[in-house]
Amino acid sequence: MASDELGADSQAPRRSSRISGQSKVEIPALAKKPNKPSKPGKKRAAEEVDKDEKNKKAKANEDETVKEDNDVADVLAPIDIGDILPSIALKNEQGEDIDTGSIAAEKGVVLFLVPKADTPGCTTQACGFRDIWQEFASLDYDIYGVSADSSAAQSKWQTKKQLPFPLISDPKRSLIGVLGAGDGNKTKRSHFVFEKGGKLLDKRMPVKPVDSPRLALEFIKGLS
Repeated sequence: MASDELGADSQAPRRSSRISGQSKVEIPALAKKPNKPSKPGKKRAAEEVDKDEKNKKAKANEDETVKEDNDVADVLAPIDIGDILPSIALKNEQGEDIDTGSIAAEKGVVLFLVPKADTPGCTTQACGFRDIWQEFASLDYDIYGVSADSSAAQSKWQTKKQLPFPLISDPKRSLIGVLGAGDGNKTKRSHFVFEKGGKLLDKRMPVKPVDSPRLALEFIKGLS
């Protein structure tokens, strides 16, 4: 019996001493990489750069505009009787370019200046020229109204009062200043008569709204 048990034990599978002697190896879990702090997106950074560039360009344009305005003020001194109407690029009531130096090339010109379009006194002056406009035309003179108003405001006024002559928009008072009618941010009511070729013959400043058209016409008639 004992020999049978011994025989059974001798037949049991034997584990390799090499395998059993090895310790169990544990594989460590992969460590998670720490999250990197988020950086501003490339798109946002590009937008910031673009914004800075636009600001720099806007500032440069503003500085250039101021420089140009100062240059105009330095070069164009006020004119007097006998002087020639200078060339200044402005806009008419339709927003179209107009060169003041060429408007008297073919005919004589009367420029009447008003402080503000579509106000009582200015309307009286403008309508006075409107009512005798054909008499100026028969004497070979063109009429132009001048103010610091925008072209849009002048166009509305022209339509409302049926003014048959062009209006010149001078928001920076470049022409107004050359004529000596600038007063800070205001315009002195006045009128100026230029002969064909652009020489200044007569000026009235200040002048009453109701008198301006009549006085200009009387002066021109007195030339013949």
